[in-house]
Amino acid sequence: MVKFNVPVFTPKSLEYVADVFASKHVSGDGKYTKLCNEKLKQKLGCKEAMLVHSGTAALEMAAILADLKAGDEVIMPSFTFCSTANAFVLQGAVPVFVDIRPDTLNLDEQKIEAAITPKTKAIVPVHYAGVACEMDTIRQIAEKHRLLVIEDAAQAYDAFYKGKPLGTLGDIGCFSFHETKNIMAGEGGLFVTNNPQFAERAEIIREKGTNRSKFFRGQVDKYTWVDKGSSYLPSEIVAAYLYSVLDISDDIQNKRRRIWQRYNDAFAEAEKQGKIRRPIIPAECSNNAHMFYLLFNDLANRTEFIAYLKENDVAAPFHYIPLHSAPAGKQFCRTPYDMSVTDKVSETLVRLPLYYDLTADEQNKVIELSLNFLERK
Repeated sequence: MVKFNVPVFTPKSLEYVADVFASKHVSGDGKYTKLCNEKLKQKLGCKEAMLVHSGTAALEMAAILADLKAGDEVIMPSFTFCSTANAFVLQGAVPVFVDIRPDTLNLDEQKIEAAITPKTKAIVPVHYAGVACEMDTIRQIAEKHRLLVIEDAAQAYDAFYKGKPLGTLGDIGCFSFHETKNIMAGEGGLFVTNNPQFAERAEIIREKGTNRSKFFRGQVDKYTWVDKGSSYLPSEIVAAYLYSVLDISDDIQNKRRRIWQRYNDAFAEAEKQGKIRRPIIPAECSNNAHMFYLLFNDLANRTEFIAYLKENDVAAPFHYIPLHSAPAGKQFCRTPYDMSVTDKVSETLVRLPLYYDLTADEQNKVIELSLNFLERK
């Protein structure tokens, strides 16, 4: 069976986890959390990077920092995971969905301004498949209307826009280290900002709304509840696992890019024949090889393709059901405009297996079966 995803495991993983138990400090903000924070801060070139228990936690922290009131609006794509919207719904805000671009499948920057109202407080670009949104335009719109930019960079580790790391181009960046991501820890996430005021308050929000971190640094003689917050710290076990994966992050990325390129080359002819479409990477964007997908011409062909691969022991799932069509999306969110690109992509996209330990034989099987299917069409 060729699985869709297999988590990364390194020889150092057990060694670092054993070190956590030997240290007698298993809860958050210990040695490995600090090591991860520093390593990731250097990687991203940002002023503050804080490890959290999930990408969802990073988004929830961002939503608290946005100081949203009931009825405030936040613009985002519908073609994303529910956490992107949920974080703001929890603060009483209304996600406003805007359609995506047909090339990158990212938030269509040309449609953002029409969705802005006096209630709009933030724009949330989601860098789908690790390919950057058109951030220059998005930032210009945000500056013009005095809006926050909160990057959902869950899939965008080691991805760049015009040479700058994604997650550092807005006011706040939110990463995920879920086991399906390039760099993973089973669970885990990262909150990133270059704004010192956001950084100071984020530290409090992350520690259940207390100034506990200042207490441990000796900046206050006792700590207390001072703000909104929740328990957003990961355990040291998660941090140690993540640190072991960060140790080999260059190897992981190089391997993923080779796998991605093999897929891309293999399906070039089928795209010329109009049977599928491959991912599009604009010149100003890098490719972090988070995902390789194919876009079919219609739902029927995609459904048949997924079933064919499954019959031959290959897992190849589709992706998001658009949030604007979900029960909670209809209840808590607003969809003022046409979402035809989102709907079409949702019905025609399929993801192929792509992970660090994918063997050449396994990839050959995926490619051979896929081409056999496409040749019959």
